[in-house]
Amino acid sequence: MAGAQVPPSAEEIARYTGLHAAAAQGDAGAIRALLSAGARLEVRDEAGRTPLHVATYARQREAIRALIAAGADANALEGRRYDPVTIASVAGDEETLALLLVLGASARNVTSPYDGTALIAAAHAGHVGIVRQLIAAGAPLDHVNNLHWTALIEAVVLGDGGERHTEIVRLLVAAGANRALTDRNGRTALDLARGRGYGAMVRLLQAPPPR
Repeated sequence: MAGAQVPPSAEEIARYTGLHAAAAQGDAGAIRALLSAGARLEVRDEAGRTPLHVATYARQREAIRALIAAGADANALEGRRYDPVTIASVAGDEETLALLLVLGASARNVTSPYDGTALIAAAHAGHVGIVRQLIAAGAPLDHVNNLHWTALIEAVVLGDGGERHTEIVRLLVAAGANRALTDRNGRTALDLARGRGYGAMVRLLQAPPPR
């Protein structure tokens, strides 16, 4: 699912002007000067990306600070319905995610063509540190996307059963994720882990609920 994201290509970046160019380059001074001269903060490129989306894809944190300080919408969706938090989460960019959350971006947004969340995307990708941050920020543990998968189910069905995805299952279970939710075929995360022979996940999913 992470593949549905489309970062700006090198060709697109080369064509950028104004705020999009300054965001891609991380030039906070240019951002402030352009805004003072009347540049539109929420201007979109051909793919529906605002300068804040571009800065997030480029991991340009000073540009992110400047844009949000000027009033940029930290929860805006780009053309494929990804917000900055989900962009950073899919990239495994823990530092940028932490900054976005501190600056007021939400971990609760419904994003992507899959009607998912940043937490579901991070569980799929196996980004343990991202999952930990999102849980702490109040991400919805039991959101069901349009594939009928939760973060817990996705960590099983799109994971590899290894240490990272197993740790994500542990984090989600410890946070209170609903283990009774099922996929479209009525299978729980435990059923799916058993079917794949993911013994460590099975043990976590069979354990008594956390107190």
